[in-house]
Amino acid sequence: MDWYHLVFELIDTRSFSNMWYWIGLAVVWSSAAHWVLGAPHDMIRRAGRRGGQDERDLEAIVRISVGRALYISREAGLWLLAFLCGALTALGLLAFVYWVEFAQAVFLVALPLSVVGMMRLATAHRIDAEGATGERLRRLLLRHRFWTQVVGMFSIFVTALFGMFQNLSVGALGG
Repeated sequence: MDWYHLVFELIDTRSFSNMWYWIGLAVVWSSAAHWVLGAPHDMIRRAGRRGGQDERDLEAIVRISVGRALYISREAGLWLLAFLCGALTALGLLAFVYWVEFAQAVFLVALPLSVVGMMRLATAHRIDAEGATGERLRRLLLRHRFWTQVVGMFSIFVTALFGMFQNLSVGALGG
């Protein structure tokens, strides 16, 4: 087999038929659900079980992450929102008006991740406003993780349906 052909078969530009796209999608959503406002899920559970130093570590890491998110939103939030909306609009147009498969694949990851980003910012505001610590902080973080998982499952489901549609329609058209 030709080396050139082998490399380009491994790095297929058709996103929905590429195994690496689906592996990347799984990694993106598992990472998004595992890291909740800078704190890994196991750290949240450990703080609930053990308390003490583990609880203080959790509060410290979340305080730093919340402070950073709120600072960025205050300083550059409007510009970032405008840029994100423009980028998503351009990606959506490329994806569903011009029917570019790579743009469709990226859009089906970027749009739900932007929803999770907004949820993250809302959770950060709530933690800051309440001054949440201890049990209340863990409850807010676990609620955020749950809703991130819901968005992720819905996103993967929609992406899988659209990817199957795309692969069947490309296969029916003969490539």
